[in-house]
Amino acid sequence: MESYGELLKKTREAKNGDLDIIAHEISIEKRYLIGLEEEDDSALPGSAYLKGFLRNYAIYLELDPEYVLKLYHNKELQESGVPEGLYEPIHTTRNILPILLPIALLVCIIGIISGLLIVKKYKVTEDNVLLSGSKRSNVFELSDKKFFQRVYKGDQFLVPSDNNNPIVVTVSSTLGTFGLAMPSGTYYVELSEESELDVDGDNVSDMIVYVSDISKTDEARGAEVSVLLRHGALAQASGMSDSDMAEIESVVDVNLKKIQRTLIEDNRAYPFTINASFRDSCLFRDRVDNANSVEGYFAKGDVFTATPHNRIRLWISNSNAVKFSVIANSRSYDLDMGAAGQVQVEDIKWIKDTDGKYKLVVIELD
Repeated sequence: MESYGELLKKTREAKNGDLDIIAHEISIEKRYLIGLEEEDDSALPGSAYLKGFLRNYAIYLELDPEYVLKLYHNKELQESGVPEGLYEPIHTTRNILPILLPIALLVCIIGIISGLLIVKKYKVTEDNVLLSGSKRSNVFELSDKKFFQRVYKGDQFLVPSDNNNPIVVTVSSTLGTFGLAMPSGTYYVELSEESELDVDGDNVSDMIVYVSDISKTDEARGAEVSVLLRHGALAQASGMSDSDMAEIESVVDVNLKKIQRTLIEDNRAYPFTINASFRDSCLFRDRVDNANSVEGYFAKGDVFTATPHNRIRLWISNSNAVKFSVIANSRSYDLDMGAAGQVQVEDIKWIKDTDGKYKLVVIELD
């Protein structure tokens, strides 16, 4: 019998699948996918997560997840061996053919029935929503990339933390409202609602959740959600380099009349995170530090996040369509950019005052 790792790798290569792309699409780190294909348990975070990753990867490759998990369990049994004294050979001269024939027939019947049940269990409804009769949960490892997928009750998100031990967030409800259970409590998000959630109970928003589809009558349909981490271990950079500090403008070079708001005043400057959640459609352009400008069309429910070291320039075709917040030094600041239909161009950046202190300011540009 082939091994589960060989099956995964062979199937991926037959589909010309790229590990980097797959890792992004199913929210599992590339190193874990490699660990699954190489059957390297030491590269994975634990048995419970391994099985969840294995199930998700198998479904993505259009393999039967139950069969792949069976291969995994067979490998476990082979490696564990039979305890000494448990097995004793039985010697008999009795003709066992009459006994084996009914047993073989029974095994064939059970195999046929099991195959039919597996096909039925993973059927797709008319609106292409995958229904799974399995009670085993999927595990999704969140990263700095936006997560968008249908999830089911019992599924889990792994949220990175500062101590390298991921925080487990569990889907507790997919009927009517979307529920998430986490260390800070259980939160509920309504259909077409966007909520900012505090995962670890430090009174700072850690993730943005938006529910785009959920059933009021059928929990098994799950919920289609998008999730974006706001800050924390992933969003915070280690600090400012000498070149970053050298690029901070002096207050004497800034038109003070254009400063709309001073968010922070501190003895040092440090990276900050800006989050944008879109309440309506608009064109949006950003330029982070010295990078090139990036422009895109964002729709209702989309989210954007960036972590500048020094500054960011924002261009919005409809100011009222976007809700902004800035996170720096573990504090969050909400921003109001302008009125509905107003085109807005803003700089959010550090400047250095004449007394040597640093200020994070919002500046309106013409």
